[in-house]
Amino acid sequence: MRGTPIPMPPGSDRALLDPFGRAITYLRVSVTDRCDFRCVYCMSEDMAFLPKRDLLTLEELDRICSTFVRQGVRKLRITGGEPLVRRDIMSLFRSLSRHLASGALDELTVTTNGSQLARHAQELAACGVKRINVSIDTLDADKFRRITRWGDLSKVMAGLDAAQAAGLKVKINTVALKGVNEDEIETLIEWAHGRGMDLTLIEVMPLGEIEEQRIDQFLPLSTVRARLAARYTLDDLAERTGGPARYVRIRETGGKLGFITPMTHNFCESCNRVRLTCTGQLFMCLGQEDAADLRAPVRASEDDAALERAIVDAIARKPKGHDFIIDRRHSRPAVGRHMSMTGG
Repeated sequence: MRGTPIPMPPGSDRALLDPFGRAITYLRVSVTDRCDFRCVYCMSEDMAFLPKRDLLTLEELDRICSTFVRQGVRKLRITGGEPLVRRDIMSLFRSLSRHLASGALDELTVTTNGSQLARHAQELAACGVKRINVSIDTLDADKFRRITRWGDLSKVMAGLDAAQAAGLKVKINTVALKGVNEDEIETLIEWAHGRGMDLTLIEVMPLGEIEEQRIDQFLPLSTVRARLAARYTLDDLAERTGGPARYVRIRETGGKLGFITPMTHNFCESCNRVRLTCTGQLFMCLGQEDAADLRAPVRASEDDAALERAIVDAIARKPKGHDFIIDRRHSRPAVGRHMSMTGG
């Protein structure tokens, strides 16, 4: 890993700008397409994973992330697959933490399924990670195993304990699944808020071929919010955390609840992020297939000039919005790649 902090260039308050004037300040980085779960809305049960030779090395990931930071990105989120299953992944966190120390980066964070948190939480905190997102769709152990196919809820709960003991602020991500966990949403909210954790509800997105029809999984969050408003007092919040969620404060629990609604309420107008896959493909939009290859310029030269140009050229192609549709007329996914490939 490159160990020297990045000096911020003159005028570095200018971020990368897309064609619609949106500043790109948030990079989500998939470090692996592999996962120790097989969630029914995310992956096919019989997944074919990428050969390791196709993956960016940890050093290459560090180099690309560092180039984005030099170009004005202020937030890095490490994702997967399940990022904490990648061998030696903590060396990447340790290296990227230098940008927190220098002030070039505001936040380094991670989205995880929680299965590996028990052994990594302390070191994540030591690397300057302040908050993490943990994906939990049910508190029923049997249902958890059905949703994840391979997951053990007790390991995730141990990971949450370790994360909170390490001082990490935890947000729970819950995918709302019709007929699966829609009757648990209030229970999940009160459990999370009771532990001092915020919770965000997410609509199913049409990414990748899976065994089920996504229309059969899709639960509109507009419907969920209306139901919750009949039980709780929901106060809209203006705050943002750099992602697409819109937040409310629930007076009765004191906690925050987020809604990510790509299907029922397009959030593209404020999009400030791009996504890097573990193979070096930069997706300017989660819901579009257009991508830029950053692996080639990284491997072609030790100089970052070509990489910087490739990033600027890619941002110039960022679309105004996604093409997500879920209905009976669109039986195939809007985007062929699985969420585990793109990185959430």
